[in-house]
Amino acid sequence: MTATLSPPVSRQQTTRSAARKRSPRGPRLKYALTVAVFLLPSLVPLVAFVIAPMIAAAWTSLHSWNLIGPMKWVGLDNYAYLLADEATRQAFVHTLTYILGYLPIVYVGGLALALALNTNLRGRALLRGAYFLPVITSWVVVALVWRWLLSPGNGVVNTALGWLGIVGPGWWADPAWSMPSIILASAWKDLGFVMVILLAGLQSINPDLYEAAALDGAGRWRRLFSVTLPMLSPSTFFVIVLSLINGFQVFDQVYVMTGGGPNNSSQVLVQQVYDLTFRYGQAGMASALSLLLFLVIMLVTLVQFYGQKKWVTYD
Repeated sequence: MTATLSPPVSRQQTTRSAARKRSPRGPRLKYALTVAVFLLPSLVPLVAFVIAPMIAAAWTSLHSWNLIGPMKWVGLDNYAYLLADEATRQAFVHTLTYILGYLPIVYVGGLALALALNTNLRGRALLRGAYFLPVITSWVVVALVWRWLLSPGNGVVNTALGWLGIVGPGWWADPAWSMPSIILASAWKDLGFVMVILLAGLQSINPDLYEAAALDGAGRWRRLFSVTLPMLSPSTFFVIVLSLINGFQVFDQVYVMTGGGPNNSSQVLVQQVYDLTFRYGQAGMASALSLLLFLVIMLVTLVQFYGQKKWVTYD
């Protein structure tokens, strides 16, 4: 009987077979597909309503388009025009003015509320709900209420000031007071949100730190600046980042309270995007402005994330 011998297996074939057995491609592919299946319900709307519109806006920004007729290719002309446009610069300045007025008020006010509600105050649960109620209220409702409160003629605020012998300003009807009116309404609405975030941060601070500071003779203000604020820096960082992003996108309260007026004194960037699109039929230019705003927000956010290493304490 003749024995049948299999052909010798070369060293290269053996190496390939062993590498194929050790290759993690199979498990990795299976894991990636599993993750994709679970992410699909949120990935589809993200692509459909965020990524795809951004790509469409970038393409539209390179054209001249009135939303009705065909697009006309203009390249980067829309961007060049906006960077040299005085109205756009004024809208950017008004947006920065809003942020510089809004952010300190909403942070200091939210911190004061959080510190007060972090004590054994009677009815604090009810107060927390009351302060948070404006956050979940529609911006249209809030803006209309504040437009009525700050009415120059018979508004509640000017009426109360009149009882004190003070002549109230024109508020949203006065170019000098239109932006302060919007800042006041915005800060009032968002105080509850900032309060909740900072209150959560306060409750996570180790009480032993306050006891050690008190033993060292630190008073109330010293403990605030040496213990509370440093340990609250992660929550503060989150509030500042979110507030700046929302500040650059301010629109609802401006549209309802002033419409960008009077005399464009409260015109902001998003209001400018709206007007370019629906009032002047310049969708290409509006898309270019929205992408410029996106770049500004991204740059400011990246700077904040880079700078957090110098002042944010996570220990």
